[in-house]
Amino acid sequence: MIRTVVPAEAEAVTALHARARATYYPDGVPDDGTDWLATWQGAIARPDGHVLCLVEGGRIAGLASFRTPEGAPAETVELFQFHVDPDRWRSGLGAALHTACVEQWQADGKRTAVLEVHVDNARAQAFYARQGWAAHPVEPGHHHRRMTFRVAGE
Repeated sequence: MIRTVVPAEAEAVTALHARARATYYPDGVPDDGTDWLATWQGAIARPDGHVLCLVEGGRIAGLASFRTPEGAPAETVELFQFHVDPDRWRSGLGAALHTACVEQWQADGKRTAVLEVHVDNARAQAFYARQGWAAHPVEPGHHHRRMTFRVAGE
């Protein structure tokens, strides 16, 4: 089942985010001082954003957070977070969650989606490419690759 996350699930979302993120930092997740629980609570509460979750066996196994970024055209959406529980990778859950995102973007009238993915996260980059995302060159000194997706209209 894919649905909107409710505020009471912020801790479960934060824990899944931490497990998934840990997989693409070879030296461990850097502590940049971010309060991820507060960040997820804010994302869940935002009236202009969406946080979807994929529930399997009564627990959150995937999540996606997106909204129109500040200053961007209304028909643009940014996928800020997209994670599947590492124990469930290559099971089809990510593709199902991505499809749900695209359906929501279409319903919201979005035409272009953008994201940034860590340069060391080759697995995620390959996943996005299989879903139809186009990769852009990494700018010198950056640790993220920008990718774009053309949202098909009705």
